[in-house]
Amino acid sequence: MPLDKALLVVREPPPRMAIPVLFNPPEYQLARTNQYAEIGIPGLGSSLVQFVRGGAQTLTMTLFFDTTDTGLDVRAFTELVVGLTTIRATTHVPPRLLFLWGSLVFPCVLESVTQRFVHFNPAGLPLRAELTVTLRGDDLLEQLLARIPLESTDRSKSWMVRDGDTLQAIAAAEYDDPRRWRPIARASGLDDPLSLRTGHRLVVPALPEGEER
Repeated sequence: MPLDKALLVVREPPPRMAIPVLFNPPEYQLARTNQYAEIGIPGLGSSLVQFVRGGAQTLTMTLFFDTTDTGLDVRAFTELVVGLTTIRATTHVPPRLLFLWGSLVFPCVLESVTQRFVHFNPAGLPLRAELTVTLRGDDLLEQLLARIPLESTDRSKSWMVRDGDTLQAIAAAEYDDPRRWRPIARASGLDDPLSLRTGHRLVVPALPEGEER
């Protein structure tokens, strides 16, 4: 398999889906802040600093999208990410996500996204874009993941292949781990895991505890 692609996995609300990043970011930045209060005490030349609370960790990066080879409107891909800022009217909360890349597993919500379109075709259709995103750590989801081991579904399921799907993206959406693509390939009888046909239905088997990744 090629190098792992970074993935944004939508866990809540349904439907669960994985959004692959066309090009892995060259770098990312993790930051965490704490809030303090200064307590003035008469007679002292300086204030005492009192810890108030910790802030959520943030993950910031630039994602690159390029459809020059295909001529497609690059917004077809960038809007998948931008749409993650939408607040559902029924829940009043943003989608809860997982950002997965290699060993990095970051439960989060999308705090902000800025789109920059940098290349166009002669008709003005955008073909290349840079998205600067800030993901805010979702402590609630992180606690839930800590309490509930990342297990398989309790029975086999199926997955209809869509344009842009990869086995790693499907494994990330179903198993929360893009490295667990092999059971899907085996169960679906795929001779070439790199060749997925749009509209083909794959078998997503239940994974026994301790299944090799």
